[in-house]
Amino acid sequence: MKLFRRAVSALLALLIASPAAAAPALWKFGDADTTIYLFGTIHALPPGYAWEDERIRKAMDASDTLVIETLVDKDPRAMASLFPPPDSSLPPIVERVAPEARPAFEALLVKAKIDPAMLSRMPTWQACFVLMGAMMRDLGVQREAGVEDGLTNAFAPPAPTTAPADSAPPSTLPTSATTKKIEGLETVADQLAMFSTLSEADQREMLTSFATGKSDAKADYDRLLKAWSSGDEAAIARQFEEDEDLTPHLREILLRKRNANWAAWLKQRLDRPGTLFVAVGAGHLAGPASVQKMLSADGIAVERVEPASR
Repeated sequence: MKLFRRAVSALLALLIASPAAAAPALWKFGDADTTIYLFGTIHALPPGYAWEDERIRKAMDASDTLVIETLVDKDPRAMASLFPPPDSSLPPIVERVAPEARPAFEALLVKAKIDPAMLSRMPTWQACFVLMGAMMRDLGVQREAGVEDGLTNAFAPPAPTTAPADSAPPSTLPTSATTKKIEGLETVADQLAMFSTLSEADQREMLTSFATGKSDAKADYDRLLKAWSSGDEAAIARQFEEDEDLTPHLREILLRKRNANWAAWLKQRLDRPGTLFVAVGAGHLAGPASVQKMLSADGIAVERVEPASR
């Protein structure tokens, strides 16, 4: 399935040297006492990848609140508690991959130094997350160097201590030195539920995708990097529209439904004064089901913030 291949493409593409002047897309809308910036992100980057420009820095400086897709608890014990315990009754992980892809899948596990017995004790969706993490490590790509971590560090420098493992995940984090806040549109549990509630067939298709469809990968990476770094919304939308394996069901769950929820939240947020910097995956801000299109359908005008040189 190309859904996960697209995600990996986005990560590997960013290993290519960054352009001399990256200019990812930025939008804004608002009313008399509220301004909301919308920024499309790449969730993980190689260290040192340059993505900020003057527009983005000014919008960040002007904002009193950062809103991202989800707030991730830094305590590994708290994160681990969100996943199910090992289950030895599940079928072997290799048997959950399409037969024709099994040799390539087994080779992938060897390369990633992952014990198939460990994955076999996990539900299929969780095994997909483990494989994604292994691929990221192999590529030298880090979430800690990604856009969201850069933004959260700018709004709230990392605290020296972590919350207790049994504490509830925060919905809002105050900064240590300013009155700025960080909020999440979804919880980690919400995001994991999107995958855990997929049909087993969909989950196995995701798993199989790790071992298939590599012939055009580099071209996909290069196109995606070029589109994101240059703010080419139309090209990002084409990447998703041309993805034949992103089934209508997955498109509804992972894109349209979430975009609708976020657009409704943003519309309601206009009732309170302030300036927000809202950062979500770039794919949510492109195409006919984008957050901007949904806001526009509700009569809210969203404008593109162009670089000064354009």
